[in-house]
Amino acid sequence: MRFAVVGAGAIGGYVGACLAQAGSEVTLVARGAHLAAMAERGVRVLTADGDFTAHPRATGDIGAVADADVVFLGLKAYSLPEVAAALHRALRPGTAVIAAQNGIPWWYFQGRPGPYQDVVIESVDPGGVVSKAIDPASVVGCVVYCAAEITGPGVIRHVEGKRFSIGEPDESVSERCGEISRALRAAGLKAPVAAQLRTQIWLKMIGNVSLNPVTALLGATLGELGRSPAALRLVRAMMTESAAVAQALGIKLPISIDRRLEAAIEVGDHRTSMLQDRLAGKPLELDCLTGAVIEIGDRAGVGVPQTRAVHDLLKAFGDLGDPWSLR
Repeated sequence: MRFAVVGAGAIGGYVGACLAQAGSEVTLVARGAHLAAMAERGVRVLTADGDFTAHPRATGDIGAVADADVVFLGLKAYSLPEVAAALHRALRPGTAVIAAQNGIPWWYFQGRPGPYQDVVIESVDPGGVVSKAIDPASVVGCVVYCAAEITGPGVIRHVEGKRFSIGEPDESVSERCGEISRALRAAGLKAPVAAQLRTQIWLKMIGNVSLNPVTALLGATLGELGRSPAALRLVRAMMTESAAVAQALGIKLPISIDRRLEAAIEVGDHRTSMLQDRLAGKPLELDCLTGAVIEIGDRAGVGVPQTRAVHDLLKAFGDLGDPWSLR
């Protein structure tokens, strides 16, 4: 099975390196100094289980996905619309496309029975460009429970978590998901095949939609967040709002909000991906998180005032050039 990783940053690069180390044929698609380092020296992965260096092919040409059986999308959600047309031209019919983005995925309502069937989530997929570019039959959903950081060009530090839950958007049990799961497990990753993937999307979502923006807003790690009762009140309120939106869509979360919050704080002094992006002066991945909750909440008639306020404040930072820069 041949893999291509589009957006071989921290998570994508980690997955690609693990697959390559296990013997899979892997192509990493990246850019800049990170690409140059991976092409020259390979991908150096720092882990608690032991460091290693893998040498998959690395390129800046998205057309390289034409040779792949499976394409892993490690891009930030806001980057997908920018590459959708090029990805459409490069993908072979029948290629599985693993959607590993944070937040609500563009495919969430595709073919989904109910009042929102085939609704395009504009905050995630403006104008439906991603939905038009990627055949719904190609999509394999994925919920990522893994934290990693790029510590230097070509160097990735695995922080915690190795689980990549995958599943068919139509909730069927497919042979291709089984094959992908076996390849990921052979690479030392956890890859359960989940029939009810949307429940897992929302379970992770209620954490990301609150913890990511609030840590970015305060410049705090998860552990530091846990030392502020005021911050925890805000996070809990945002989690509650997101859970209400999920409930309006028929999702029943398997654990309580308090337990979800406790589990996040237990991670300790880890910088969330959004905090990492703000520290690096990069765009924030807001629209697929707070933006999607606001948009779906509006459709479902569920108010999300705390989520909207945090979303607007971080958007304002972007508009004003981040006047409270953490750099």
